[in-house]
Amino acid sequence: MDITSAIHTLTESANTLFILIGAIMVLAMHAGFAFLEVGTVRHKNQVNALVKIMTDFGISAVAYFFIGYYVAYGDHFLSGAAELTRGNGYELVKFFFLMTFAAAIPAIVSGGIAERARFYPMLIASGLIVALVYPFFEGLIWNGNLGFQAWLQHQFGAAFHDFAGSVVVHAVGGWIALAAVLVLGARKGRYRNGKVVAFAPSNIPFLALGAWILTVGWFGFNVMSAQTLDGISGLVAVNSLMAMVGGILVAMLVGRKDPGFIHNGPLAGLVAVCAGSDLMHPVGALITGGVAGAIFVYLFEWAQARIERLDDVLGVWPLHGVCGIWGAIAAGLFGQEVAGGLGGVSLASQLIGSAAGLLVAFVGGLLVYGSINLLSGLRLSEEEEFDGADLSIHRIGANAVE
Repeated sequence: MDITSAIHTLTESANTLFILIGAIMVLAMHAGFAFLEVGTVRHKNQVNALVKIMTDFGISAVAYFFIGYYVAYGDHFLSGAAELTRGNGYELVKFFFLMTFAAAIPAIVSGGIAERARFYPMLIASGLIVALVYPFFEGLIWNGNLGFQAWLQHQFGAAFHDFAGSVVVHAVGGWIALAAVLVLGARKGRYRNGKVVAFAPSNIPFLALGAWILTVGWFGFNVMSAQTLDGISGLVAVNSLMAMVGGILVAMLVGRKDPGFIHNGPLAGLVAVCAGSDLMHPVGALITGGVAGAIFVYLFEWAQARIERLDDVLGVWPLHGVCGIWGAIAAGLFGQEVAGGLGGVSLASQLIGSAAGLLVAFVGGLLVYGSINLLSGLRLSEEEEFDGADLSIHRIGANAVE
């Protein structure tokens, strides 16, 4: 009996440590979001990019702790500390892990709406998104809320499969960002005589640093989505690697060696492989990542040139929104046994689940950002935007001498 108890305690401790390491790795990814944005925006908006990612994370943690986690899973943490620390506090650390996923939503949005958004209205929007919109769909998919997954299982033989959040996190974030970008409109001077005016990135090394931090942290994002040690899979790790590589190489080729495309290529591949990283053969993951790299480059260029209101600074809609949807579809294709995968996935379920995620995210985003825009306005004044968000909002430039 003592040996059994000791083994049980050791297992609980190991699982708690495992998911804690994953939470810390995903937490570190937020530094990646920050530096990716800092390197991409113009110099006069670098401080604002850093501040937004930090404060959005703080608001997200509070919103998810008190509201969002309950909406998704029906659990709360308003009991005594003695109860919360049962099982080595595994449930608390699980919350920490999932909260870092939730906080990725405002971080994704931040890159799309950069350089022209007011500070506090966007912070309020972030809180509402993490408290209500994101956890509604998260609970639908990852907790079986409202019987949606059960219905898909009954109708098509398999539920919607999204192992690490191609749709639940990334597509939802990307389509919410699209709504926010459309509500805000384009930056001043971005289009002249119907043509796009290129705003050069302020710091390619910072952009590259952000991409590398995100890439490394993504292995915690994907592999640790198993949430327990007995569920860990080397297949997830290698599939993440192959999708990342596919995204790099294709983005390099179709993006004509552009450093911005090259450093977003691995991120496109990793977004896409999240859904089926536990099912696919590595060759399927390589193809999935390569297609995602091409989607990002072509769709980013097309959207910027053709849709004037869609001034998506970091390209978060094609990167997260569309590549996330592609990832769920790819799981339904390359996860099949005939394609070398493990099976147990339905393409019909993947299509319907993806459509549901798109709908919840875009409509939810329009409601939140549209309402706040009507009540208080989301946009900096023309003069503030010209001066830059750093001086207009924070009263200090990136080099403190401006």
